[in-house]
Amino acid sequence: MGYWGYYVVASSARPLKELEALSGVRDELTLLEERAGQWQVWECPGGGDGPPRDVGSMNSLAAETGSPALFAYVMDSRCAVVEAAAPQSGAWTTCLGRTAMTGFIGGDERSLEDYFLPAADAADRAVAWAAECGRTVAAKPLSDVLRAAAQPSAEELFFRFLDRLGVVAR
Repeated sequence: MGYWGYYVVASSARPLKELEALSGVRDELTLLEERAGQWQVWECPGGGDGPPRDVGSMNSLAAETGSPALFAYVMDSRCAVVEAAAPQSGAWTTCLGRTAMTGFIGGDERSLEDYFLPAADAADRAVAWAAECGRTVAAKPLSDVLRAAAQPSAEELFFRFLDRLGVVAR
């Protein structure tokens, strides 16, 4: 069985676990990485034995930090739901590991788009999200990650997505 849990990503001078938007899971958050520009990546494990926990609202987190934020819910290391929000460009949802995700929702590629933005549309929204972070990124590398299989894991694919968004390691 692979990893189940959330990654929470935002830029803040304060530790994210101190913010009101994440107060419901404050004691369960663990800092994984600090990235350039005060970006933080926190982990909140769990969820494989039932419905995913409520870690809070990415919209609230973006409003509280005044900058874009995103969550990724990793499912068995095979795929991930990515929810993003930014104060100006709004919220959007997509997934990583699209083929595996179809198995989790019990459908096909067409039904996947009932829940998530298509890869090309998500890449365009991600470009706007990154611009709000002060970064200029290209849609094609983002689209490539959004279409890629989660090899060797959805976690690694998610961190590749962060890099392509310009949320890079120090």
